[in-house]
Amino acid sequence: MTVALGIFVDLRLGGPGSAGPTAGGPAFARHTARTLELVVEAERLGAGAAWFTEHHRFADGYLPQPLVLAAAAAARTSRLRLGTAVLLAPLRHPRHIAEEAALVDLVAGGRLELGMGAGYAPGEFEAFGVDPGGRFGATESAVVEIARLLATGEVSPAPVQDPLPLWLGYQGPQGARRAGRLGTGLLSLDRRLLEPYRAGLAEGGHDPDADARMGGLVEVVVADDPERAAARLLPHWLHQQNTYRALMRRPDGRPPSPLDLDRARATLHRTGRLGTLAVVDVGGAVELVQERLQGLPVRHAFAWLSVGGMPDDLVERHLALWAGPVRERLIAGLSASREGSASPR
Repeated sequence: MTVALGIFVDLRLGGPGSAGPTAGGPAFARHTARTLELVVEAERLGAGAAWFTEHHRFADGYLPQPLVLAAAAAARTSRLRLGTAVLLAPLRHPRHIAEEAALVDLVAGGRLELGMGAGYAPGEFEAFGVDPGGRFGATESAVVEIARLLATGEVSPAPVQDPLPLWLGYQGPQGARRAGRLGTGLLSLDRRLLEPYRAGLAEGGHDPDADARMGGLVEVVVADDPERAAARLLPHWLHQQNTYRALMRRPDGRPPSPLDLDRARATLHRTGRLGTLAVVDVGGAVELVQERLQGLPVRHAFAWLSVGGMPDDLVERHLALWAGPVRERLIAGLSASREGSASPR
């Protein structure tokens, strides 16, 4: 099985403290153009895909409309698969999603991977006037309707791909089973979800061996000097984590407390990690990815292009190492593994 090693893209500008509530204007235009240049560079280096994420109301810009940026990337590239991980399906009408996805696939010449999820942030549902209570049912209904619209030719113009690859970004066993029943790919690399996902595929009349496909984020940044890079990355990682925490709500309606810089620094010194993010050299990244993919039907594995608006030189070197030597060594390892398994014993 071929695994496309890719990048995971948001549009955060500048990281901690550098982007105000009205992030945008000429500086953000330049930043957006630079992000697209990096996507083009990822393709040149040999990356297999670029995946675009979604959140709303972020002071640093984030990325509120992933299919729009995917369309821009489609016009600048020729080989990269282009995915959404994930598009928040409950915030849109299914026909709107189907038509936009079809058009992006046309611009890309048949390279779109449409990943959808239910979302979790109350403020985002409030912004769109949508009740978050029905988000899982709305997401699954959207998947069914989008597949129907595309299969029956009700979307015009139709996409290049038939069928268009659909994915669900569910992270629990019940969600994995539902993704399987619907016959979508599962955007998770959690091996605990493989069996419920395969069970769901069988329940839905799909072949668990032929139809199972997983993909997801590998929490890694690659650097020549991981210790130094991690120290520079720390405030950007903290900014990323605290903006995510601000989206969440406790039972009493309050967000969790923000993570503390001094405690995060102490944890980094003790464990060498920033939470679940590993800052490693090429060999460490290869080992980590091999471990994550072992035994899973993985089609896509991607790393953040930039964590919390981290410095440009860290972004550029991380991309060069991830899409270059890390990818090359993983391909060589997979090829050797296939040859070994095919050899007579």
